[in-house]
Amino acid sequence: MRYFVTLLVCTALWSGHVGADQKGPPVPDYAADKLADNLYVIHGPLAPPNEENQGFMNNPAFVMTSEGVVIVDPGGTVQSGEMVLRVLKKLTDKPVVAVFNTHVHGDHWLGNQAVRAEYPDVAIYAHPNTIRRIRDGAGQQWVDLMDNLTHGKSRGTEIVPANVEIGHGDSITIGDTRFDVQHYATAHTDTDIMIAVNENQILFMGDNLVNGRLARTTEGNLKGLIEACDRAIAIKPAIIVPGHGRSGVMDMYNEAMAFFRILYATVREQYQEGVSDFEMKPVVVEALAAYSDWEEFDSNIGRTINQAYLEIEAAEF
Repeated sequence: MRYFVTLLVCTALWSGHVGADQKGPPVPDYAADKLADNLYVIHGPLAPPNEENQGFMNNPAFVMTSEGVVIVDPGGTVQSGEMVLRVLKKLTDKPVVAVFNTHVHGDHWLGNQAVRAEYPDVAIYAHPNTIRRIRDGAGQQWVDLMDNLTHGKSRGTEIVPANVEIGHGDSITIGDTRFDVQHYATAHTDTDIMIAVNENQILFMGDNLVNGRLARTTEGNLKGLIEACDRAIAIKPAIIVPGHGRSGVMDMYNEAMAFFRILYATVREQYQEGVSDFEMKPVVVEALAAYSDWEEFDSNIGRTINQAYLEIEAAEF
């Protein structure tokens, strides 16, 4: 109880400092990259949420169907979602007819609020674990985190969770476009969906695949992530959209996923030689030298090595 009282007091003091009744400023418009006749992606900044990017740092995408626009991951704040809609209106006057949220992390779905405000009847799809965890507290945790990290620039963001549950093997047809859902237990998290468009035209991988950034994976399982991605990529998509970083084709996928393969193999070798996770860090970092310029490499590599070590250790028993 003392913890929660302290948290409430700190939150109140913080709110008073930035102006609790004021909505954060708009996010500047970002360009939408046309990757196919029916696909546009706004490739957000790679840095974690901060005052400069105002909490916008993912890859919102537009899939153009004969019925309307489907948005995948509309951003991490209400301001991000509003920006996404402004950019969309420069491309088409078609309405938004559906939204997909790839997982529970709020930097991907808190923009739902802006879409729902403009399109009250829009269907928002997500895995049941995503919806449950948002309602069980993850939603508010993300609202508070964004407010803190952006120094109030995400103020006004509210929780609007998905309202339609989807799982592995589900197929949704919207106009002339089919969306096939894949979910493989625990990967980046236990909430992840990957979405194939028209069988193998496009594959949205969420944060199971991140390009140019070392994301935190401690809510998931590294071996499960590798296996899930390999199963998903078996459809041989023409275009691959990661949760963060530039989209690409198989070369991009192979390079990004090689990080986890090298990491896991090196940690396993060191473990088998009796080296502790702390002691093996220099060896693992050297093996991953090609990725040392990835965003958040230095801040996240230690915990990622520890995660791989604990997974390998657990598998031994």
